[in-house]
Amino acid sequence: MERPHAPASATLGRIALAGLLFFILVAVAVQLLRGDLDWREAPLSFYLLDAYGHWLQAAYVVLAIALCVLGAGYYRALDARQRSAAPWLLFTAAGLGLCVTALAHSNLPGRAPTLEGFVHGVAAQAAFLCVTVAALLQSWRLRVDPRWRPRFAPAFGLALAGFAAIWVDALWHGMPRGLEQRLVIALILAWLLLAAGWLCRDRTAAARENPL
Repeated sequence: MERPHAPASATLGRIALAGLLFFILVAVAVQLLRGDLDWREAPLSFYLLDAYGHWLQAAYVVLAIALCVLGAGYYRALDARQRSAAPWLLFTAAGLGLCVTALAHSNLPGRAPTLEGFVHGVAAQAAFLCVTVAALLQSWRLRVDPRWRPRFAPAFGLALAGFAAIWVDALWHGMPRGLEQRLVIALILAWLLLAAGWLCRDRTAAARENPL
């Protein structure tokens, strides 16, 4: 089966993977440098403020771009008869939510809630919801494309775990807030890294199918 867009999708996969790795590197570095915050208690939003906050804000924007690029890559990679724009649109919506989250300051303990903090919270939750639903839908689409079908089970299973985790995080607070949030983020990032890695290798698959 001809895949004219495969080289482009592989390039988009590499861009998405680079953005994801940049976000992880900056997020880890900022948390290590901020000795005044306990990562087990403080949500990642607190690190957007004060020292090194601008670095993390930039990383959020890069992550937002990576999400949009990843959605575009899978839209191009799947067979034209099987693709859907819904995951791409949801990844883009998640990216917009991340940008708002990065720029709007969160509410802090001991201080009166603000409208800006409310906007930050809504944008963050919207980003979590959109990216996990996008992962579920994109994983589900893999099952209908013969070349991607073998990856459906691990993709859908990991996406389902991430989706369930955001609801556990919202409804159950049995562990420190920061630790609980990071476990959710780790599951989401694991799916994104796996999906981006698969997309990066799409060029090889296309060349194998179309050697000329």
